[in-house]
Amino acid sequence: MGNPLQILQVILIAIIPLILAITLHEAAHGWAAKKLGDNTAYSLGRVSLNPLVHIDWVGTVALPAIMFALTGFMFGWAKPVPVKFGNLRNPRVHSMIVAGAGPAANLLMSMMWAVLFYFTKETNNEYVLSIAKIASAGITINIIFMLFNLIPILPLDGGRILQGLLPVRQAIQFEKIEPYGIWIVFGLAFFGILSPILGPLSHMIRQILIF
Repeated sequence: MGNPLQILQVILIAIIPLILAITLHEAAHGWAAKKLGDNTAYSLGRVSLNPLVHIDWVGTVALPAIMFALTGFMFGWAKPVPVKFGNLRNPRVHSMIVAGAGPAANLLMSMMWAVLFYFTKETNNEYVLSIAKIASAGITINIIFMLFNLIPILPLDGGRILQGLLPVRQAIQFEKIEPYGIWIVFGLAFFGILSPILGPLSHMIRQILIF
């Protein structure tokens, strides 16, 4: 564990890409839902780049930043974007697209941060180097959020995608775990099952992006 000053420095570096990662992830869900027939999120102002309408100050900012500073791994949440899947034109197919829009937004952001990192990483200028550090954090944060949300357990996006791929009977049975899904994920994280899986995957994707 680093000293408090080092922890604060890491949090300050991570806070901008962290807020962007979660804000655009949630806005992407709402935008995809609107395009596919459900205006619920749009009517509530959730298809927005304003982070204040998406963030939960504990789950979006404090907890992920502290975890990232202390462990290099993050767990957190935002205010969920409301989607009425029955309003979608093709609920089974379109629910997968809506779910996948969030992780896709994180992948796109990680690529954009990687471009910024590429052009700022080799410098002696203190201010440009600070930008490179923020960009580096942005790459890692977005990759982790993408992978975490693709875990195939409801209510995560990966669970929603898996539900759409399953035959109807199996999908109905799978849906029954949703009220307990977040506790299952907590358990996997607590017992150290997630890190050995997500860590190497995150590292591999990061190495590809920073070439």
